[in-house]
Amino acid sequence: MKNRVRELRNDHGWSQADLAERLEVSRQTVNAIETGKYDPSLPLAFRIARLFGLSIETIFEPDP
Repeated sequence: MKNRVRELRNDHGWSQADLAERLEVSRQTVNAIETGKYDPSLPLAFRIARLFGLSIETIFEPDP
């Protein structure tokens, strides 16, 4: 799944550790999401969307 997490995190000036702390996950989880190695659970996707004030569909896009 493609996502804009890295772009949004950088726009806010946050490190992966900063974002991980805000989401209550590990930095490794943030890295795995950003690199497409891990698709977040639905509850985590909602937390990410709420944190950035965007819809899930704006952040995550399924692979064709």
